[in-house]
Amino acid sequence: MNLAIFGGTFDPIHNAHLTVAREAASKFRLDKVLFIPAAHPPHKPEVGGDDYHHRLRMVELACEDEPIFEASSLESVGAKSYSIDTIEKLRATLAPGDRLFFVIGADAFAEIATWHRWRDVVAQVEFIVVTRPGHEYTAPPEARVHRLDTLALPVSSSEIRRQLAESESPGELPPKVLEYIRANRLYM
Repeated sequence: MNLAIFGGTFDPIHNAHLTVAREAASKFRLDKVLFIPAAHPPHKPEVGGDDYHHRLRMVELACEDEPIFEASSLESVGAKSYSIDTIEKLRATLAPGDRLFFVIGADAFAEIATWHRWRDVVAQVEFIVVTRPGHEYTAPPEARVHRLDTLALPVSSSEIRRQLAESESPGELPPKVLEYIRANRLYM
């Protein structure tokens, strides 16, 4: 089995996230893409807490119509959402021949050496690095890196949140996610 972890704050999840996952699944023959919202991301201390259940629910809604996409609450427990903990939990469930991929943007991958137990992260997964214009990175020599550089998706979660705060309806949101945001008065 080829399984990919796609983690992030997903604040909120948007169409570019889904497009990246579809492209990665197609190019790397992924059997499943696990979308894992971080409950308490160490690099974004302002995200987390009470809004986690909303972010998880939006991911669930966005994944409903995609057979190989699955929302996961794997990072819902613990003080910090460290990738290595998630990777080790998943690795323990895989068969010896299974491959574990980690979908990551080039900007985040450029900072991999700042991550908690980053060498263990690098040893445990194959990275699918989504390149973005203007973001160069150098991979650690031991990292197994696959580039996904066919995408140019200039979608910003912060811009989506700004539009929602101004009562706009961003076209980058899946309809079910926008409905959920409106029903729960999020980002207003």
